[in-house]
Amino acid sequence: MKILLAVVAIFVVFSTISALQGKAPTKQLNDGNHIPTLGLGTFGFQDIPKIRKAIWDAVEVGYRHIDTAALYGNEEEIGKGIADVIKQGLVKREDLFITTKLWNDKHARNQVVPALRESLRKLGLEYVDLYLIHSPEATDAQGNTLDIDFVETWQGMEEVKTLGLTRSIGVSNFETEQIDKIVKNSNIVPAVNQIEIHPSNTKEKQVADCFERGIVVVAYSPFGFFVSRNGGSIVNKNDPKIVNIADKYRKSVNQVILRYELDRDLIPIPKSTNRQRIQENINVFDFQLTDDEIATIGSFNQNKSIFD
Repeated sequence: MKILLAVVAIFVVFSTISALQGKAPTKQLNDGNHIPTLGLGTFGFQDIPKIRKAIWDAVEVGYRHIDTAALYGNEEEIGKGIADVIKQGLVKREDLFITTKLWNDKHARNQVVPALRESLRKLGLEYVDLYLIHSPEATDAQGNTLDIDFVETWQGMEEVKTLGLTRSIGVSNFETEQIDKIVKNSNIVPAVNQIEIHPSNTKEKQVADCFERGIVVVAYSPFGFFVSRNGGSIVNKNDPKIVNIADKYRKSVNQVILRYELDRDLIPIPKSTNRQRIQENINVFDFQLTDDEIATIGSFNQNKSIFD
């Protein structure tokens, strides 16, 4: 009986450690903070009951990284989901890595701090772990282009970091030349560039440029045309080139695609509200692709965005 109790106690301890650490290892950013190497994307999450359940399911199966944005219109429900898992003791706030983003209509320097404060109000948080400029383009509320240099926007981003409203700051959808302009004219190098990357849009040169500058790359829409939100497809999910790799590791094609991005040192943020798919997407840390397999998956590249 004593042996059985001891085994149970050990199991509980290890289960608690696992719950706190999550399944994804972390990567150090250039400012010293750490980011989990796989996250839950939430673009398109509009079904309110499903949002809170998706956050619960994700945290319960090992996610600690949740990505949202002011543009998505779901920060409030994401925040309620975060509050649920903290209140029920699944995690503490410090165990989670929360990202949100500044939209284009708040690019003036004096708009950045209020914009993040509003996001924090909706999220019910005192700080986020990562705040990104969603896009280099500045617009008004109606979407008309404004002449605001993103360097000015970045100065506002530096302010929110100084104020402790975010732990790290970065950009999204920025090209190399735009990042270099920020680096040349600012005090803080972006910690992250979040860009669309998948087997049909591999962006090797842009990724290499970011790595050369010490910037971590987060890959959104990581499945691309294999699971296209528009329903169109320029690739075949049943192509033997990728199916054979999946069969070798006894994994799904989706899991192989995520592993491909992880093995390229990227941070994918797949989205789903389906618990089985959420769990499948994070169960990718028990195998690794060979260089040849990485090249094979990269051969699907057509420099094609799913948003064209």
